[in-house]
Amino acid sequence: MERRGQWWALAVLVLPVLLISVDSTVLGFALPYLSEDLGPTGAEQLWIVDVYSFVLAGLLVFMGTLGDRIGRRRLLLAGAVAFGLASVLAAFSTTPMMLILARALLGVGGATLMPSTLSLIRSIFTDDRRRRTAVAVWSAAFSGGMAVGPVIGGWLLEHFWWGSVFLINVPVMVVLLIAGPLLLPEHRDPNPGRFDLLSALLSLGAMLPVVYGVKIAATSGFTWSAALAVVVGLGLGVLFVGRQRRLERPMLDLALFSNRMFTASVVTNLLGVFALVGLLFLVPQYLQLVLGLSPVTAALWMLPATVAGIAGALLAAWLARRVRVPVLVSVGLLLGAAGFLVLTSLGTTAGLAAVVVAFVLVGGGVALSETLTNDLVISAAPVDRAGAASAISETGYELGGALGTALLGSLATAVYQSGVTGSLSAAPHDPAMDTAVAAAHDTLGGAVSAAKSLPAPAAEALVTSAREAFVSGLHVTAWAGAAILLYTAVQAYFLLTRGRRPANTKETPLPV
Repeated sequence: MERRGQWWALAVLVLPVLLISVDSTVLGFALPYLSEDLGPTGAEQLWIVDVYSFVLAGLLVFMGTLGDRIGRRRLLLAGAVAFGLASVLAAFSTTPMMLILARALLGVGGATLMPSTLSLIRSIFTDDRRRRTAVAVWSAAFSGGMAVGPVIGGWLLEHFWWGSVFLINVPVMVVLLIAGPLLLPEHRDPNPGRFDLLSALLSLGAMLPVVYGVKIAATSGFTWSAALAVVVGLGLGVLFVGRQRRLERPMLDLALFSNRMFTASVVTNLLGVFALVGLLFLVPQYLQLVLGLSPVTAALWMLPATVAGIAGALLAAWLARRVRVPVLVSVGLLLGAAGFLVLTSLGTTAGLAAVVVAFVLVGGGVALSETLTNDLVISAAPVDRAGAASAISETGYELGGALGTALLGSLATAVYQSGVTGSLSAAPHDPAMDTAVAAAHDTLGGAVSAAKSLPAPAAEALVTSAREAFVSGLHVTAWAGAAILLYTAVQAYFLLTRGRRPANTKETPLPV
């Protein structure tokens, strides 16, 4: 494929990446409107956010292998149709459960998009340096989506209903369906393994019960149902791994994990995104519901972080030719940890400058590290198995995002609920106040909405207590995120320094 055609193909491949990042950030800004309109409980709100990532992560490896088998371009275009239709269903949802179902279907469609994009980059860009640059552009598209999504979404939220944030997916999918057949080459494994539906079901069955159990334990305390869900999920995980070891052509190539550099890169991606997405779940709510900013204004204040993320991704390829990759990855993660520490200074009346500084550090640092680890992951596998390797990388990314929302979001929710319950326990007991307190217990958005039906003094007391409890939860989450990124930085440095590339790749090694 000629050089100009390669870059036009890359332009098409970043469209699904933009959608994924737009979808993750826009939803955070729409949560206050969802809380007011649909009235979800705290648990339902978390499911609305993270069921997409859970389903996507559970199906990624299967879809990556399917793309190797039937053709990556074909799978990408089929996924575009599914993603567009699910977006329409989400936009017109009338109940929390309907929206959760629509988000799950979005996860099915998204699972076909992500491994196809990264694996096609692996097959289109055979030159090591160009491929690294292409991966940097691919990574920068995530940050670009974080910039475009909140601004467009904020404008939509101020002029239309919350469902409009899902409809922005549709025109992008239409462009992909038109340009994809014209500009993207088809590529598949010439000797694919058999279609293994059982392995796909086992991988999904292993993930969902474990995450469900963790969510229940985080929000309601230890229960036998939570423990049973975790045990069932772990048991199915053992069956999945055992099946992969027995199959001649497994869905998940466990041999890839024998390479320390590959494994370290996947784990680094997972933990980095774990911290970042947990932050993206909370900060938009802080800007709107605590500081009182409009959606568009809140989105504009996040633009500096987006610029930092794009710069970190694009500089990664250039810096990797001059500085050892383990050092760069660790420095990026340490910058992210510093950003989380800045968030511990937030208050209920002031904190805008701290949010900007923190997001610049986290966005730029994580983008720098993950651009390099993504390149290490896809270059570790033979080109015919690029779909499976890309799927493993994306599984780590999406699983990290899902767990970040579930665990860090649940941690913040638990601290919030404990704080708001304690502060409002002495409130006068009348029917209106009791109803408002019950609404405030689940989410900050519920507290703000319920306060509108109360007299001014009671409304102010309710909102003030809820905001203070929310900021306390954000502080605890920020300390947890800083600790996670600090640990990841140290682990990545030592594992990547000792790692090596597999013998079956002919790429010029990164300066490790």
